[in-house]
Amino acid sequence: MITLNDYLYSGDTVLRILQKYIEDLREESRMTHNEIDLAHSNFLIQILELLEHNDFLTAQSQKIRDFYKYMAKEYPFLAFTFKGRIKSLIRAEEKFNGYIVEYIYDYYTRNHTYPPLSELKNRLSCFRDFIAYRIVISLPGCHLKPGQDKKEEELKYLYEIANVLPRFLEERGFTSESARGIRASTSPLLNETVKPYYRDYICDSTEYGYQSLHITFYDNSSRSYMEVQLRTKAMDDNAEIGPANHLGYEKRQQNERVRRDTIPEGECIYFDEAYERGMKLLRLDLSKLDVSMFSAVNNSLINDGCGLYRGRLILPYEHLSRFQNDLID
Repeated sequence: MITLNDYLYSGDTVLRILQKYIEDLREESRMTHNEIDLAHSNFLIQILELLEHNDFLTAQSQKIRDFYKYMAKEYPFLAFTFKGRIKSLIRAEEKFNGYIVEYIYDYYTRNHTYPPLSELKNRLSCFRDFIAYRIVISLPGCHLKPGQDKKEEELKYLYEIANVLPRFLEERGFTSESARGIRASTSPLLNETVKPYYRDYICDSTEYGYQSLHITFYDNSSRSYMEVQLRTKAMDDNAEIGPANHLGYEKRQQNERVRRDTIPEGECIYFDEAYERGMKLLRLDLSKLDVSMFSAVNNSLINDGCGLYRGRLILPYEHLSRFQNDLID
């Protein structure tokens, strides 16, 4: 069995690593008749094409920038950032193998047997966040009126912006995708007309306090999906540098070990291979990677700028809050 780890110490570029991994996966799938390896290689081809041929992002990011300009006009007192990224290779690989492990484990615990190959392959066709944009807002304290709570006011503005976003982008060639009832919102601040499209991790936060609004759009021009996340700065800090980020790592390892203990080794090759690939990625020594990019800061952080670990940034916009005297009588 080949893994992504086999290619990360060669000194090759990210694109060359992807090309080699895809070619070898496809060859192995032909030799072993492993249809999941073939689906895996097709999944990686999508990542490769996004990193290699992304001219359409210029037009796409311009439409996102239109919403940035709308917010700057409607909410000049807010500070906010717009960021975009193409999913990193390591994160994409983790997610693909994680989906396999999670789906087989859940199916096995319910049915005491393994899922049909067709159902597993269908589960692996649901990736719609290769391209993602994040809107993060903050309300400076100087704009709060006496008695107002910063968290409550920011939440009000966040949902207000979420109510406007779907129609705004639909008028510019995007189609809002149904959330299929996942993390359905119960917030009275979110309009009923847009609730079917949002996955609301605010009113139904995770055990580590992760909070965010997620919505998926189909870009009719480029024929690709993209995800938009909306957060307050406090939510973003918690997700990126707080408990939702750091504690999640240990929890993922615990969950993986529980699943391995439940599924008898050797009974399901798809589970065995996905589990092993996932665990190898968790054990990566990032400080020793040689991938023709910036060096790792230490053994837990790396800033590559090329799509290996942090993802490839495609949209940085920042709006500073206007002066208090501009808005308050």
